[in-house]
Amino acid sequence: MTCELCYKRIVVKLGTNLLTGGSGKLDRDVMSGLIAQMANLAKQGGEIVVVSSGAIAAGKEKLGLYKKRKDIPFKQVLASVGQSRLMNVYDGLFAKYNLTVAQALLTKADLNDRSGYLNTRNTLLALIELGVITIVNENDVVAVDEIQEAKFGDNDNLSAMVANLIDADLLLILSDIDGLYTANPKDDPNATLIPVVERVTDEVEALAGGAGSNVGTGGMITKIEAAKLATASGVRVVITSGHAQDVIQRVSIGESLGTHFLPHARPDARHRWLVSGLSARGKIVIDTGAARAVAKCSSLLPAGVKSVDGAFKRGDIVRLLDEDGRQIGYGITNYDSMDVGRIKGAHTDAIASILGHNFGDEVIHRNNLAVC
Repeated sequence: MTCELCYKRIVVKLGTNLLTGGSGKLDRDVMSGLIAQMANLAKQGGEIVVVSSGAIAAGKEKLGLYKKRKDIPFKQVLASVGQSRLMNVYDGLFAKYNLTVAQALLTKADLNDRSGYLNTRNTLLALIELGVITIVNENDVVAVDEIQEAKFGDNDNLSAMVANLIDADLLLILSDIDGLYTANPKDDPNATLIPVVERVTDEVEALAGGAGSNVGTGGMITKIEAAKLATASGVRVVITSGHAQDVIQRVSIGESLGTHFLPHARPDARHRWLVSGLSARGKIVIDTGAARAVAKCSSLLPAGVKSVDGAFKRGDIVRLLDEDGRQIGYGITNYDSMDVGRIKGAHTDAIASILGHNFGDEVIHRNNLAVC
């Protein structure tokens, strides 16, 4: 295929089930086919970053250990053995097309502050500029959250973070499922594929329950979480099967495979950093009126604050939740957690008398707010 690319900078996320074919070890034939497609994109001027699962599976294969032990040290050992093996496979397959690969092992801590976020971004962009294909993975050897299947600790969400970091045009999440369905297709023969999702709502998230696979750490729910973050960062997301013929090339030229999640208005770099939530230190729960105002990018005033969860300092990023626990957005707070707890529900005129100081009428100013 030689059609013009609709998306130039693409993050391709490859799931464990796809890379192993459910066999528990790397499937070289599947990997070879996917890499051939990516090499073709690179020759057409496409810029590609790969977020790859499979290190633990590669470690099991190398050591001949297929027992289903779940303890963290054992999985970290497998990841340590498997990372080099996984990269060796990628290096050999991409080398057939005269393409150089690099490895980037990330943890959430690497991106937890603005400088770490920017340093990682600059490195990835420099590799792209050099025409290097970067293979990104969670650093399973040290990232305990990944192996415990914590909310952030999966490569679906990591791929959204990477798409956010590099200003990607498209995040293509490939696995062994065709996309988001109206019901779990394994249980309901009448389930139909949803071709387009304009916005990730509570109803969309509810559809994702139970539709995932059971080999990797990610399921459909984590893919929807990733889509929510990436689209808020201005990135289009496609979730589809990696087994479809020429899937990467076909999606890159605009073919409607799988489920497409439409991006929101493209934010600036600072907004992308805020909405990533990587540096969030605590939570502020706000009332219904404040939630409506914040959703329209209005400032958060003390009167709208219901409660505070966690410790944070003035200038930290906090999560904003409504009274039902739904996340509204992120913001940089003008007051620390103790001060917010003291002025919650109060009128702005009372701030100075309650605290003995005043850093502004707003708990979070609209200029320091990012709505999900």
